[in-house]
Amino acid sequence: MQRQDFRFTHRLRVRWAEVDMQKIVFNAHYLMYFDTAVADYWKALGLPYETGLKSLDGDLFVAKASLDFHGSARYEDELDVAMRCERVGHSSIAFKGAIFRGENHLISADIVYVFADPVSQKSRPVPDVFRSMLMGYEAGDDMLTVRVGNWAELGAEAQAIRSAVFVEEQGIPADLEADEQDTHAVHAVAYNRLGQAVGTGRMVQLNKGEVKVGRMAVDRAVRGAGIGQALLKALSAAARGQGARQVTLSAQRTAVGFYLRQGYQRRDAPYLVAGIEHQDMVTDL
Repeated sequence: MQRQDFRFTHRLRVRWAEVDMQKIVFNAHYLMYFDTAVADYWKALGLPYETGLKSLDGDLFVAKASLDFHGSARYEDELDVAMRCERVGHSSIAFKGAIFRGENHLISADIVYVFADPVSQKSRPVPDVFRSMLMGYEAGDDMLTVRVGNWAELGAEAQAIRSAVFVEEQGIPADLEADEQDTHAVHAVAYNRLGQAVGTGRMVQLNKGEVKVGRMAVDRAVRGAGIGQALLKALSAAARGQGARQVTLSAQRTAVGFYLRQGYQRRDAPYLVAGIEHQDMVTDL
């Protein structure tokens, strides 16, 4: 197997607690590496595991896991754990995995999950929509659909995500999170293939040539899967449609790096909003 055989790769670094006296990784830890990678595989599908599987009225249980050893990973190695959905049967889902250090193929894995009732753990058929999601991802299909519209069309789902992120997770008062600009803003909501809303953002026109993007929020279970980038792309397209030439935003400190990678630049000094450090940023369209 080679890297190009896999669409999905999870990167990790070997920690001291995972190695023996020879600084070689304990064999059992490789299963943990693959399990961690599979958790991120669901993110790549835009699938919040808990709520997504609950909506399908099922859960996944490991039925088989086997490893082939071609080499050993050592302390401080940076490893790429690659995963590929090989087959979706009647009730089983088979994954092929591989661990690489650079171009060296160290470990191979075959892991089979069974889709089953979450309580009785009795197998049941893999739902067609889940089957389509898995096979679509491996075929290179987009996992997200972004809808752009007004508050009447998208407000309920946008508000649910914003409340979960800003109010419940970050502790921002609800009366600060919601404002009168929602009613005339352009909103974007990202949906996964199960129809779940997993991210949102909005755009407010400041003047004829400038808009402001804000209220960017992504379900914490699927962060890092490109959802924020997809939302920005949709909002930027809407801004161009309104004739805007410049987009500004107020980024939380932890999100500044993300916006820099999207082509935004810092403007002026950081400041506090609701006790959280923010940074004004700008990009030209």
